[in-house]
Amino acid sequence: MTDQTPNLVISGFSGFVTEDKITVEVNIVRLEAEADWSLEVVNGNGTSIVWDDPFASDAEAFAAFRKVVAKEGMATFLDGANVIPFPKR
Repeated sequence: MTDQTPNLVISGFSGFVTEDKITVEVNIVRLEAEADWSLEVVNGNGTSIVWDDPFASDAEAFAAFRKVVAKEGMATFLDGANVIPFPKR
């Protein structure tokens, strides 16, 4: 008996998105036997940002990405954009 690797379903919402001269790759995927979708954004340096919670649909996942872009801008996906420096003592 062999273990089979599950098939990955890739959403049509997946692909490269460019705004404000910043390009990221949006990956919205699910396992074939699962209903929930996951969302990952990969920046130009290969840094991956993955949402913790799954989404009921691929459209919902893409809407979550668009909401972040509308609120925080594409620069939020750049390396160091979300780093909060702590003061040195």
